[in-house]
Amino acid sequence: MSKSFSELGIHEQFQKSLAALKITIPTAIQEKIIPVALQQQSDIVAIAKTGTGKTAAFGLPLLQLIATDNSSVQVVILAPTRELGQQIYANLVSFAANNPLVSIAGVFGGIPIKPQIERLKEETHIVVATPGRLADLMKRNAIDVQSTTYLVLDEADEMVSALKEGLDHIIKELPKSRRTFLFTATMPGALKQMIQNYLSKHVIHIEDDMTTIGHQGIDHSYMVVEPIEKLEVLLHFLNSKEGQRGIIFCKTKAAVNKLAKNLAINKFSSGALHGSLTQGIRDRIMGQFREGHINILVATDLAARGIDVKEVSYVVNYHLPDTFEAYVHRSGRTARAGAKGLSITILQKEEVPDIAEFEEELTIKFHKIEKATPQSIQENNTLIWAKKIFKTKPNHTISQEFREEIHTVFHHLTKEELIEKILANYLEQKTQGGSNSRGNMKK
Repeated sequence: MSKSFSELGIHEQFQKSLAALKITIPTAIQEKIIPVALQQQSDIVAIAKTGTGKTAAFGLPLLQLIATDNSSVQVVILAPTRELGQQIYANLVSFAANNPLVSIAGVFGGIPIKPQIERLKEETHIVVATPGRLADLMKRNAIDVQSTTYLVLDEADEMVSALKEGLDHIIKELPKSRRTFLFTATMPGALKQMIQNYLSKHVIHIEDDMTTIGHQGIDHSYMVVEPIEKLEVLLHFLNSKEGQRGIIFCKTKAAVNKLAKNLAINKFSSGALHGSLTQGIRDRIMGQFREGHINILVATDLAARGIDVKEVSYVVNYHLPDTFEAYVHRSGRTARAGAKGLSITILQKEEVPDIAEFEEELTIKFHKIEKATPQSIQENNTLIWAKKIFKTKPNHTISQEFREEIHTVFHHLTKEELIEKILANYLEQKTQGGSNSRGNMKK
């Protein structure tokens, strides 16, 4: 039976904030981490996927451990992306709603630095940051981290490569007496080395209660396609998930742009997300996705990091990821907060042997599903064509005289007759297209 937050040692003021957020029962990772954070002095390495309540697991005890009569920075929380950092910051502010004495600042890249410098001149107990921006602020002497008591590294496996330089600079400047809480979904070799270098020898290792790391509730599937039919198979799948929210992962920014353009042409409610977009555009696309204005996000691996949207029904690997860690993070975008989800990978024949390696390394089982039949693909293409017509806006530049001539051609037809003729014309054109045809429709 789950313990209450009170039994874990969380003070009443924070329990009130949680109740207002409709959070009443601790998750498994919260049950394990909160008592250790509050009652012991050791470093913590926690293996847990996003969506399991990590932020509250470290955030609640740290908010409680802050000495509000000390105006210095006592907690530094690092995240690999601005999006994840912003979510952590927003969650901490919500948790601390009934304790106005705690001061929290968020400093991230991609936005002007001067307002952040001004903010840090005020009393600040907790700083949530991306490594590059915090390292920059430290070099400008805009922040003093010499009194830091706690360091949190969230999604640390994403900070040991591209962000390692900034991370190393920050850690070297922090007091050696600090406690470090490190969270990761995977444990690559570079991260093991960093733990050896920067954490104490008596670190406590905690794993979330899952049969496999970060895969509970996820149906891992794959289908095999020919290169020429890959897009049409994807469109068929997306049509079957109409109204549901999903993320499609591509390896490169160019592939993201190309696929997003194809989805837009076919009138799918979608948006693209990759590192070359300005932060303003990324924020707008993420806002539209989070609020349900668009249902499909096409993204690269790093750009999608930090997406904490509970109602993501499926993830599509349009390209098989290069690393096992990337697959864990991709699939972890779905099945969040105890929900169920689907992670489907679209493969070419020569990639099928790679599936066995992913199964062995991640101790998961992939299910092969058959791709849609040629007839089903053709029917789906026709349905997409019909929806494109439905969503096409009228052309008001056409002259009234010409418009009336067209009306005269069709005026004697009923709506049903007009639809039948347009459909027949479309199918005739597709059949004459030869290579564009994917089979014959049922009559």
